[in-house]
Amino acid sequence: MHGMTRRLLAELFGTFMLVFFSAGALLSTVFPKAGFGLLGIAVSAGLAMAIAVSATMGISGGHLNPAITAGMLTVRRIDLKTGALYILAQLAGATLAAVALRTLVPSGVSSVLMVGTPSIAPTITLVGALWIEAVLGFFLMSAVMGTIVSPDSPRIAGFGVGLTLVVCILFGGPMTGAAVNPARAFGPALVSGQWIGQVAYWIGPILGAVVAALLWEKLLLPKATD
Repeated sequence: MHGMTRRLLAELFGTFMLVFFSAGALLSTVFPKAGFGLLGIAVSAGLAMAIAVSATMGISGGHLNPAITAGMLTVRRIDLKTGALYILAQLAGATLAAVALRTLVPSGVSSVLMVGTPSIAPTITLVGALWIEAVLGFFLMSAVMGTIVSPDSPRIAGFGVGLTLVVCILFGGPMTGAAVNPARAFGPALVSGQWIGQVAYWIGPILGAVVAALLWEKLLLPKATD
């Protein structure tokens, strides 16, 4: 199989897995035996992220997130064509995951919870949500740069990134849904038709990821002369 095709399929598969289990955990909270709450949602998303990144990083780099791809593009670790194709594959994977959830979960549940689309708390403004998502995106990108990109990092595959997503959701989940990933917001929104607050889920994580990528690339990653 052509190298780019393999990479795009890896991004689609990994993003599908991440969105399926993170949005699926949210949908599961309405069932009688699901007493895991926010912690369970965070752990489900974090483990899905860790496994998906670990499975795909050797093929595509395990971005699984347009914000991560934007960060890598900013510091020229991928080219523009590859970045655009990655983002399309990620959005496709997220959308397929949302379609699968709508098919598998009873329609009453999936409709009420908008197929797991993240939502902004009534007390949080759109601008406030954008900045929260930006901060979370900064830390998620930092985890990628520090545990996957850095040549000096311990080889823990994607688990550092997954653990970072757990704490991001524990902090930001009640306020913004802590998507920290435009694809995570886009797929369920497209399938449910609920687009409220999408600008925060795109601009916020991408802004945070770009700043983090530049910080790590210019200041924190080891140089050849170090």
